[in-house]
Amino acid sequence: MPAAPDTSPRRLAVALALIVAFMVVEVIAGLIAHSLALVSDAGHMLTDAAALGVSLAAVRMAARPAGGALTYGLRRVDVLGAQVNGATLLVGAGVIVYVAVLRLVSPPHVSAWPMVAVGLAGVAVNGSATLALSGAGRDSLSVEGSFQHMLTDLFAFLATVVAGVVILLTGFARADAIASLGVAALMLRSAVPLLAAAGRVLLEAAPAGIDPPQIGHAMASEPGVVEVHDLHIWEVSAGFPAVSAHVLVAPETDCHATRRALERVLRERFGLEHSTLQVEHTATDGLIDIEPSA
Repeated sequence: MPAAPDTSPRRLAVALALIVAFMVVEVIAGLIAHSLALVSDAGHMLTDAAALGVSLAAVRMAARPAGGALTYGLRRVDVLGAQVNGATLLVGAGVIVYVAVLRLVSPPHVSAWPMVAVGLAGVAVNGSATLALSGAGRDSLSVEGSFQHMLTDLFAFLATVVAGVVILLTGFARADAIASLGVAALMLRSAVPLLAAAGRVLLEAAPAGIDPPQIGHAMASEPGVVEVHDLHIWEVSAGFPAVSAHVLVAPETDCHATRRALERVLRERFGLEHSTLQVEHTATDGLIDIEPSA
């Protein structure tokens, strides 16, 4: 897997500073305005800040060389962080849905102007954070998750602005709770794919888009190959697939040449750079057959 660009830590730090500063402003404005939409989105931004912090730590940890018991280094730190961030999004969405339903039943007074003002500012801040992250090393699962969270927040702030305008024009206070439900839906939309992608890595499933039987057939079709078994394809971390297999070749076949040919097939046809292949000859004729005694 290629190393993350040198600008990634700086870009992540810039985005994190923007999000944390604005999150504080949003909480204060939401409490003053009694706006659940603002406070709920601040909670969403808290998860974004956590995701950015984990991503920043993961990028720096991943730069450390492998050694000792950590033969792959700390490549899976971003996957573990993605699991935590996804779970937090799910819990946050559940809390927001619960409170929003209560407010739909009995809506409180909501000050709309702070909602509109903070929402517009949020669009600008999240746009800046998204732009900063767009050039970061998005092959990392946690960095990509943070980037997607920033995009999600743009839509969440737009929903907050729309709710504030509706309240100003019509006095329909339930618009705030409806906007909060929209924020919760966006949080779920971010959480489910993030958890699914991280889960595939932790369960050592084949990377999405890779068909192990197809790869096995391609390997078995190479000249001299008799059998391919114990084929395993997994991801060490997001964007770092690996493959191992036991290959049997005909007695007259060059094991080393076959291994190099199979590695080339895996690399050029399937994009699998990291492969460990055990290549051996099949049993030759002339071995003594021993049968059990009667």
